[in-house]
Amino acid sequence: MTYEEARSYLEEMNKTGIVLGLESMEHLLAELGNPQDQLKFIHIAGTNGKGSVLAYLSTILKEAGYRVGRYISPTLFSYRERIQVNEEYISREAVSCYVEKIKQAIERMREKNMPDPTIFEVETAMAFLHFVDQNCDIVVLETGMGGDTDATNVIRTTVMEVIVSISKDHTAFLGNTLAEIAGHKAGIIKPGTVVVSAKQAPEAMAVLEEKARSCNAVLKVADWEQAEDIRYGLEEQSFSYGHDRDICIYLGGSYQIKNAVTAYIGVQALRELGYSISEEQMRQGFAKTRWNGRFTVLQKDPMVIIDGAHNPDGAAELEKSICQCLKNKEIYAICGVFRDKEYDQVLHCILPHVKSVITIQTPGNPRALPAKELAEAAKQYCPQVHAEKNIEKAVQESVEQAKRSDGVVLAFGSLSFLGEIRKAINERKTVVIYD
Repeated sequence: MTYEEARSYLEEMNKTGIVLGLESMEHLLAELGNPQDQLKFIHIAGTNGKGSVLAYLSTILKEAGYRVGRYISPTLFSYRERIQVNEEYISREAVSCYVEKIKQAIERMREKNMPDPTIFEVETAMAFLHFVDQNCDIVVLETGMGGDTDATNVIRTTVMEVIVSISKDHTAFLGNTLAEIAGHKAGIIKPGTVVVSAKQAPEAMAVLEEKARSCNAVLKVADWEQAEDIRYGLEEQSFSYGHDRDICIYLGGSYQIKNAVTAYIGVQALRELGYSISEEQMRQGFAKTRWNGRFTVLQKDPMVIIDGAHNPDGAAELEKSICQCLKNKEIYAICGVFRDKEYDQVLHCILPHVKSVITIQTPGNPRALPAKELAEAAKQYCPQVHAEKNIEKAVQESVEQAKRSDGVVLAFGSLSFLGEIRKAINERKTVVIYD
């Protein structure tokens, strides 16, 4: 099986859509010899900040000399980005090999009248196989959606769970209240483990506390309000926490301080569990962490920033970053979202701060909101709005406007849309991309 054939096979599976539950995943992994049981995991759930906290923790552990697997979704730039070992993407050859192996396992499942797994379940199984073959010391694993019935929750060898900020998202699957949503996220907590949680709304925190008690798990709360000497910046920021002073991070956005504090408390928990991480290794890990798509500067002249704000809480954090880092700048926005998100609240947060906005339909995704429909919603909050079919044209127009006024281009919304923005920027001959 070639890489292209493997990808085509996976795309056929993608038509299944979202199916929550662990039965099919458990059957698939049993056919594959349960590779997940040979690994140790840090399991991360929550609404906003999973990827950033994953990046901080995995980079710090790598800096400390551990061989670290990463499993993320969605991806921004490459299909193979979702499965990494020490920040190196899984190879095309490995994808081909694992998909062939999994295909044979699925055929055996069909002979037993078992339902086919979803694409996410197949990709998760592929990740487990790869991490075992690569002799990973630890895997930092991001849930796809929710927690209790997410395909990643088949694992039983967790050393630590991390719950990032919980807010309303995927309400059709997870419920309409923070307590309901927190109940799903808390489902990843295993008996006798350590749980690190970002500071949550009281109704969400109460659910996490009860779940931790029932599992005899130790709950540590990462309260970012206890951070001191916070210095915000577009590309470099710093904070102090406890005895550790002036920890520098190079991810933009005011919300990254909150994510870094969650990772910091996670590092302290890992030390208590016996992981050897020196202060210098922690500092170097924070400084070396890169995570694209979260208030990321792609270009400096004129400045182009991308941010994956696609739900109300993410938009509120982006708004804070705009106010702190882009004061007195004319902002030319490009926006693309999914129709099943609370996009009106996102627009309400962001568009009052921009001079104009171009709306785009995220290509190749049936969940994408049409550009014209998004433009109609945007007109409530910004007078200069138009819909554009072509992402390259949207980028060109926005960049030219920003050049004339010493302004900033801000592309925000769905992560898959941001990948297309970056591609369009990269193809412009006059720019330098900052990875």
